[in-house]
Amino acid sequence: MKYQLERSNNFKRSFKKKKLNDEEELAYIDVIFKLLNGIELEEKYKDHQLKGNLKEFRECHIKPDLLLTYKIIDDTLILADIGSHSEIFKK
Repeated sequence: MKYQLERSNNFKRSFKKKKLNDEEELAYIDVIFKLLNGIELEEKYKDHQLKGNLKEFRECHIKPDLLLTYKIIDDTLILADIGSHSEIFKK
């Protein structure tokens, strides 16, 4: 693995509340595996840098309304949040 994994408390809370179906779980595992190993995500995940006060984070779409926000600092992949667009950005 290229990166160590760290989950923010916010991510842990959101993930615990989120009930992923089998398809979402497989896509989530695929995304995390690729991020941890420094593999570029496919276009379907719409990975991009956020703007404004969240510009230090990236966001990808695991599924159309299942988003993951994260950032990479040195050798650490930090998972910031997971959820729908409204769940993540209403905070």
